[in-house]
Amino acid sequence: MIQDRNRLLIGRFYHEMWNRFDKTVFPNILTEDIRFRGSLGQYKNGYAEFGEYVDFIQRAFPDFSNEVEEIITEGDKAFAKLIYRGTHRGEVFGIEPTGRPIQYAGAAVFKFRDERIAEVWVLGDIHGLISQLQAK
Repeated sequence: MIQDRNRLLIGRFYHEMWNRFDKTVFPNILTEDIRFRGSLGQYKNGYAEFGEYVDFIQRAFPDFSNEVEEIITEGDKAFAKLIYRGTHRGEVFGIEPTGRPIQYAGAAVFKFRDERIAEVWVLGDIHGLISQLQAK
């Protein structure tokens, strides 16, 4: 039962928040004191800071999408294996927009509290992403 709820929350985290950039769902999915560590080296706490990060990603990759390939749950923790896709339309890593499509792999570890996501720690293949952005 708890594992099913946590899988549903992860699905909503990616489908509603990231694939649609819908920040109105924060209170339904995230604890107020959400702790987030993104693969782009950013640490965010709370709705306001996390919302800024979501905006940053949307500016860099307006069509950013996430495909969840696998979820493993245990107690109040879960792991998700992902594929990220998008088109580079805004500055990231000091690289001006290239208009190139990107795709890279990632993983995330989630911790849950009060039937919502309390922490997310993301590790993406940044080397692969940067290589795509710098390709000649």
